[in-house]
Formats: sequence, C-alpha cells, structure tokens
Amino acid sequence: METSPAPIRFDDKIAVLLREDLEPWQRLNVTAFLVSGLGTAEPEVIGEPYADADDVEYLPMFRQPVLVFEGTKELLTTAHARALSRSMRIAVFTADLFGTGNDRDNRAAVRAVGTDALDLVGIAVYGPRNGVDKVLKGARMHP
Repeated sequence: METSPAPIRFDDKIAVLLREDLEPWQRLNVTAFLVSGLGTAEPEVIGEPYADADDVEYLPMFRQPVLVFEGTKELLTTAHARALSRSMRIAVFTADLFGTGNDRDNRAAVRAVGTDALDLVGIAVYGPRNGVDKVLKGARMHP
C-alpha cells in the first residue's frame, strides 16, 4: 500500500492586507499588483512550471497559498509600520495609484509622498510566519 506524501508546511507566509472600503474590482486589482513583485524579489516563493497531460507547458506560480486579509485604514498604517520595523520586504499600493496608468507614474506617485503620509489601500508582506502574523495582528481574513 502506498502512503500519501506528508503535507508541505511552510515556515514563511505570503499575505496581502487590503483596506476594507475598497470596491470589489479594486480589491482584485490591488492584490494582483501587490503580489506581482514577490516572485522577482523572493524567487524561492515560485514553484516549478506546470504542464498538462498533453505536455503543454504553463508558467510557474507561487509554491504556497497567498492569504488575503482586510482591515481599516488605520490598521494598514500600523501594519506597514510594523513590517518596516521588522525590516520585512513589502509591496505597497496607495490610493493615488488608481489614478495612474503605468509603472513609471505609479512609482512617481509613491515617491512623491513621505512614508508616514502614504494613503495605503493595500500591502503585501512576505517573511517568517510568526513575523507576518505579528505584522497583521488585528486584521481579519478577507470574506
């Protein structure tokens, strides 16, 4: 009798925290943008490429789930500060980015505002599981 392989457990976590007052399309857009940088900044989070039974190849994806949370504007500010104080690599999405249409303007919009004045609508954080949990303390899972 074959035994099933043991479930894979990760010591790290990928998490997105969204501001609770976003429209559904904004939640999806912000989440996609935020996680897009993780694979290049943290290549170990990317798994192997996929292939179907006909040997058609597909792009690799994250090797683990991305957990999505929501919280108030104040919680986002607090979580951002916690992540920075722990020297975690994070991605940010500010309200200003809804009014831009390209990467250059997005980066300029973030660059124009001081760290403490960013109007955050979402952050993505990757790091040790317990550290990410502490950064997100007070957030609730996205419904």
